[in-house]
Amino acid sequence: MKHLEMFSNRLTRMSKHWKKWARRRGITCFRIYDRDIPQVPLVIDLYENNCLVSEYINSYPMSEEERESERNTIRNLIIEILQLAPENLFWKTRERKKGNLQYEKLDTQEKSIRANEGGLKFKVNLSDYLDTGLFLDHRTTRDLFRKEASGKNVLNLYSYTGAFSVYAADGGARKITSVDLSQKYLDWSKENFELNGFSYDEHEFIREDITEWLKRERANPKRTQYDLIIVDPPTFSNSKKMRDIFDVQRDYSFLLNSIFRDFSAPGAILFFSTNFRKFKMEADELLWEDIQDITKQTHPEDFRNEKIRFVWKMRK
Repeated sequence: MKHLEMFSNRLTRMSKHWKKWARRRGITCFRIYDRDIPQVPLVIDLYENNCLVSEYINSYPMSEEERESERNTIRNLIIEILQLAPENLFWKTRERKKGNLQYEKLDTQEKSIRANEGGLKFKVNLSDYLDTGLFLDHRTTRDLFRKEASGKNVLNLYSYTGAFSVYAADGGARKITSVDLSQKYLDWSKENFELNGFSYDEHEFIREDITEWLKRERANPKRTQYDLIIVDPPTFSNSKKMRDIFDVQRDYSFLLNSIFRDFSAPGAILFFSTNFRKFKMEADELLWEDIQDITKQTHPEDFRNEKIRFVWKMRK
């Protein structure tokens, strides 16, 4: 079929281009195909010597048998073009998921590797979850965060597997507090600290619903005032562990203003990011000043789609 031939040619060309690009920059985890051809709606990321394929179901009329046959053809093309061992190819189907569903376990293979980024190491799980534990689109944002971290008290809300926290530790942060609802991800964060020779005992890892933590902790007269903050919440969350539903468009101003009033030191810097593509920031609703949209500045070159997330940097 014509579109499969186009895909083969495109993947051959772009894989060579992005591998050369990555070698020059010392990057080993990067994107080589980003739904370039509409009839083949895949995202293909390389993690060291492994390949993760994310399949987005297209709307082209096709029986399930035809779809599976085409999927196998594409699988074989990827293995041949990238010269992969078949066991190093991981295939996941992407569907619209809300809240913590994107973090639900899909498998139990526990295929984990040590990925390298920015001179640091991270545990990446290629088999068991929809996401791997390292969001490649925040590569540049993490580096900017590291550059601000020296000597600072750092707060990482919705910390996931702690990549921003590890970057802050590498940047010389005084103390880092990572808050997430999942103990599994907090434990994963500690593993990432250990991989890089950082002692996690010097820092805080708090398992709690962020909204509840903010409401309770603000009554603590000895609470920490943070100099550098990263807030990267889910678009929507209705986890059973939470008391209330979280909606980023509805709740972002409460979230950021609460941090400003109760948890930020004078001159504090806050990075805020969201993957909600319809998100609208109303700066006049926020107490923060010097609010800069750094989305384009932080967009990775290997991501063709420029509308995958928004990032702002703001100061107190």
